[in-house]
Amino acid sequence: MITKIEKLDNFGRGISYINDKICFIENALPNEEVEIEITKEKKKFIEANTINILESSINRIKPLCPYSNECGGCNISHISYEKENEFKYNKVKDLVNKIINKNIIIKDIIFDKEYDYRNKIVLHGNSKIIGQYKKLTNDIVNIDKCLLVNDKINEIINLLKNNNIEEVTIKTSNDTKQVLVDIKGEINNKDLLLSKVNVLIINNKIYSKDKSIINEIGNKKYYVSKDSFFQVNRFVTKKLYDEVLDIVKEIKPSKVLDLYCGTGTIGIYVSEYCNEIIGIDYNKSNIEDANKNKELNSCNNINFICNKVENKIDEFKDIDLIIVDPPRSGLDAHTREILKEMKSKTIIYVSCDPVTLTRDLKELNDTYNINYIKPFNMFPRTYHCESITILERR
Repeated sequence: MITKIEKLDNFGRGISYINDKICFIENALPNEEVEIEITKEKKKFIEANTINILESSINRIKPLCPYSNECGGCNISHISYEKENEFKYNKVKDLVNKIINKNIIIKDIIFDKEYDYRNKIVLHGNSKIIGQYKKLTNDIVNIDKCLLVNDKINEIINLLKNNNIEEVTIKTSNDTKQVLVDIKGEINNKDLLLSKVNVLIINNKIYSKDKSIINEIGNKKYYVSKDSFFQVNRFVTKKLYDEVLDIVKEIKPSKVLDLYCGTGTIGIYVSEYCNEIIGIDYNKSNIEDANKNKELNSCNNINFICNKVENKIDEFKDIDLIIVDPPRSGLDAHTREILKEMKSKTIIYVSCDPVTLTRDLKELNDTYNINYIKPFNMFPRTYHCESITILERR
């Protein structure tokens, strides 16, 4: 079947219409004429793969990654980087203006390197191979090099070949000088690995002197353990944090509530310009690292609470600034309601999903004006997009 592509959906798939149904097509770009193979057909939509490109877009490039058609790790690597950034900017803009029905200011997207940016990867194993899962399956694509991660991680990947590994997580510091490897399975070159890494964990047993590595953002240092969350982009993370810092410097808040604080990275980053900060996160490992990070940075004006945000948020009053950095699911209904009731002057909303962001902003817009949204391409060569939204209470 041959069809013409009209535009991209939020996941970077081409859209066309077949028999009055919307059709989502992998590896297809606007204005292309493609031959497709239907993989799923439902009452209201169709999903398909591109099997032949009859008329190619001027924005199509040959993916640098040899696994791009199999592995789900870099699903839009066939789009030029310029058009990728344009796609993400427009995705945020179109979603926000459609759902909220106002002309919200969307500032220029911030980006950096398109490859070699990740400080973390999770790979899966099957007998003697390790790699990423094939798209929508548990079949493993054996990889020798992932272009999204830094050279140090790729060096470790090749050291792990010919081992019986079920799963491995590899993390590095942003300067790539420190490495953490967490393995589930069996390896036959433990001593060699120990000479190459700072932290080695095999089946939850620590074989190294250290339990965590130290990462730096600006003038702050942070412990990163095997289970704790840390932003993966080595370059854009600082740009995002600097945006938050500039806002904090401008408003000079006395009391700050840092929700979904993770390992305390943002709160600590802005701590010099606040009197008091309270961070909340439900993940025990995150809070353990957050308290270590507090000591590491001699940060005496911040305290952390290990609990779900929705269980604790209604206990706080007289908060000048609220920073929220929720998971992709966004804010829960209770948290949204309490945020509307609180009299905080400013909310800084850090989002990793424009869809849940717009849902939350629609609710908060009853009480808060949206000053602006700034997108950040934290995940190049994927459809994901980070952003910061500044809300001011009416």
